[in-house]
Amino acid sequence: MFWLLSLGGGMASAAGITDVLSQEFAVPDKPAFAANEAIVADYGNGGEMPPVVLVTTVPESARISDAATTAELQVVLDSVMKSAPNLRVIGYPDTQDPRFVSEDGRTTFAYVYGPAAGGFSEAPVALPAIEAAVADATVAGAPITLTGIPMLTGESGGGEGPSLLIEVLFGGLGALAVLIFVFASFLALTPLMVALVAIPSTFLVLGILARLTDVSIIVQFLVGLIGLGVAIDYALLIVTRWREERALGAEGDEALVRAMKTAGRAVVVSGITVAIGLLALVILPVPFLRSIGYAGMLIPTISVLVSITLLPVVLATVGHRFEWPRIRKEDTASRGWTRWAELVVRRRWIAAIVGIAILAIPLVPASQIVIGEPAATSLTSSGPPRDALLTLQNSGIGDGAVTPMEVIATTATAAATAQSLAAVEGVRLAVAPTAAGWQADGTTLIEVIPQDDGATPEGRATIDRVRAAAEQLEPAPQVGGVGAQNDDFISAVYGSFPLMLLMIGIITFIFLAREFRSLLLPLKAIILNLCSVGAAWGIMVWAWQQGNLSEPIWGIEATGAITSWLPLMVFAFLYGLSMDYEVFILARMREEYDATGSNTKAIVTGIGRTGRLVTSAALILFLAFVALGATPETAVRIFATGLAAGILLDATLIRALLVPALVSLFGNWNWWMPVWAAKILRVEPSLPNRNPG
Repeated sequence: MFWLLSLGGGMASAAGITDVLSQEFAVPDKPAFAANEAIVADYGNGGEMPPVVLVTTVPESARISDAATTAELQVVLDSVMKSAPNLRVIGYPDTQDPRFVSEDGRTTFAYVYGPAAGGFSEAPVALPAIEAAVADATVAGAPITLTGIPMLTGESGGGEGPSLLIEVLFGGLGALAVLIFVFASFLALTPLMVALVAIPSTFLVLGILARLTDVSIIVQFLVGLIGLGVAIDYALLIVTRWREERALGAEGDEALVRAMKTAGRAVVVSGITVAIGLLALVILPVPFLRSIGYAGMLIPTISVLVSITLLPVVLATVGHRFEWPRIRKEDTASRGWTRWAELVVRRRWIAAIVGIAILAIPLVPASQIVIGEPAATSLTSSGPPRDALLTLQNSGIGDGAVTPMEVIATTATAAATAQSLAAVEGVRLAVAPTAAGWQADGTTLIEVIPQDDGATPEGRATIDRVRAAAEQLEPAPQVGGVGAQNDDFISAVYGSFPLMLLMIGIITFIFLAREFRSLLLPLKAIILNLCSVGAAWGIMVWAWQQGNLSEPIWGIEATGAITSWLPLMVFAFLYGLSMDYEVFILARMREEYDATGSNTKAIVTGIGRTGRLVTSAALILFLAFVALGATPETAVRIFATGLAAGILLDATLIRALLVPALVSLFGNWNWWMPVWAAKILRVEPSLPNRNPG
């Protein structure tokens, strides 16, 4: 009854969950974030909201500096300024600065700043009004084209994309197909039933949590899709073990009791390891990522609770009726996986070397990862905004025009500050406008425009030089804008990343050492998990940063960088999800070793019994991430690519090849828990069997 009420409440809560989730992505106590907040507070626009960029190229017979042409452009900018409240506009007519114009005098650009629309939107709320104001406008007979981060992002993917409901439905259908193959009976419906209860229940708790504290809007996607995979994984493990015990002769509740003592315990351990992985987000000084961490912990927690409470009741009451037709039996381990395990054990050195060599391939590009924002040219593959961006590049103005910095200076020092910053290497233009909307409360905004896109290495270097130069001025101005804010975000998130890895590694080691009564297995598990995450990063770099998949599949050229929050998110979720499979396999190996004392039998039986389970579970998660990748946002596609590739690689290469090979090579020392360590961890000691095998 409890879960039935939770299901109903969760479905009602999910319908309005977006209204209570936070759309704030700021990092407090960082200079650029403080500057952007001050700009929004004092000027009502701009800040972290990139400008819309107006671009025009007049015919060869005209020049932007011609009086008539300048007057026409001024009319267009005035029209834009009046199209919506609280806009801030700057261009050549206001400043008469020739650096707003290309060297041939024919191409120019102007900025329109407006209040942000909020949420995931990177466009100002006035964008439709701006578009309408320039729709029929011309300068010397030439049209006005809009570009900039808001426009380029809006073109990305070319559509609205499927809703969360459609994505979850797609993932659910894929999961059902896999489950039908695994069970070959109506038992395939029971893991889906667990997911059906766990996901809405998570939304119910999430809704309550979001009313007590800020929870990022991103969490709803993670609950829907990662929750689908995790809930099914846990139910899959328990139901498979229950079928096995029944096939081996256990009657009535005895089969269920055995299944819960073994598989049920493994599910609890798996849920805890996923939560440990999410600690990486909880301890960060970034509120929205921290909220993803503790809200994300709800996914495995509630999935575990449903799996160990509701699922046993279902199996005990109607489970036997779902075992029809009984095409596949569980009285023996999978022949295919048993033979595979025997082959790996016989050729363990070859298997280990081949596995490590293959794993090293994606680790190479992982070492070349650039954490930042994708280059503007990669945000869309076609359309007028991209054409306008290429116009800026080809005219010599440069794509840095779409990522300007905004500097807050006192009005008294604004002109001198602009002059100093204009001399910084890599800066095309620095100007302190006197037009309306550029002064407030004794301050003036200075527009600093780099030659190169702020997302490129050259652009980031220019941002660093501008910030360093600003610190030398008196009084020191505040440097804001998207590029500077991204630098602060990377510093806040990744500055203590090695220490974070160390902490999570220690917690994982202690927990798994207690669970498996081994010092070697937890160390191996942590190293392989980190390699799995590294390989996923490498695939993201190869596919997107270097453009080897993004361009031929989506028509999106190399991003040049991986969006700053993605590597950490991939680590947090993939570390825990990968450890799920490690726990599934090693728990069964430990059980067999305790029963037989043979390392070889433990490996063969462990893989034979869990091989199909792990690969099926991974395939379900893979399909969920493929569904997530159907969204139009490039960043979400990169995230889905990393998770999907990482899960598939982990379940096949690492868990099916490297784990049995390494466990075989380590021999009985896998199960070594000396007396001194056992006393510290408060578990029974485990001394290795001296008999080989």
